[in-house]
Amino acid sequence: MITVPAGGAVEALRRSADEDWAAAVGHRFVEELFAGTVPDEVMATYLIQDYQFFEDFLAMLGACVAHADRIEAKLRFARQLGFLEAEEDSYFIRAFAEVGVSPADYADPVLLAPTAGFRDVMKGAVASASYPDLLVVLVIAEWLYLDWGELEREMPTRDVHVGWIDLHRGEDFAAWVQFLVDELERVVPRGDDAEAVATRDRLTALWGRAVGLERAFFDEAYRSQDS
Repeated sequence: MITVPAGGAVEALRRSADEDWAAAVGHRFVEELFAGTVPDEVMATYLIQDYQFFEDFLAMLGACVAHADRIEAKLRFARQLGFLEAEEDSYFIRAFAEVGVSPADYADPVLLAPTAGFRDVMKGAVASASYPDLLVVLVIAEWLYLDWGELEREMPTRDVHVGWIDLHRGEDFAAWVQFLVDELERVVPRGDDAEAVATRDRLTALWGRAVGLERAFFDEAYRSQDS
């Protein structure tokens, strides 16, 4: 369970996009993932598109190593880079094989609109060289997934489903998300001066766009099946 200070910056950001956040956490994809009933074609589409974030996510972590204002934070981001190679990438390779996705299918696919949109958000955060902007995108990408990963549900049996859930739950992942949330809370500017207000407005707009894209990403995985 992630804790945030009452009346703080992160609580205000969460409230600003509560509807899209709740819709993503309670999405049909999440319910079917825990039930083990996500159709393989939907799972394949979802994972192929999600895999396209991998390089940009690495770039965001690298940018945080560069732009974080404390050495302890830089080292934490550096450690997370190693985790991605060891755990997440290996899951994708196993999962693709299980649902019949070839390397040619996931190497350079056509990006669906939410995928392209979120990649633009990630690239924009990197280009901004702004630690608060980078944290906003990382907090959404990780905390929203922890929220559904920690749901109390009976676990499915297939590795393609179990593995995706396990990547987004547990003490280590929760500690990583808490670190990101705490850092964001720390660096969002306080005060009523024009610069602080403009920064908070920018971060709120970025938060809303990114959460909306997360919700749309879940929707898009089913679009071809439902059409």
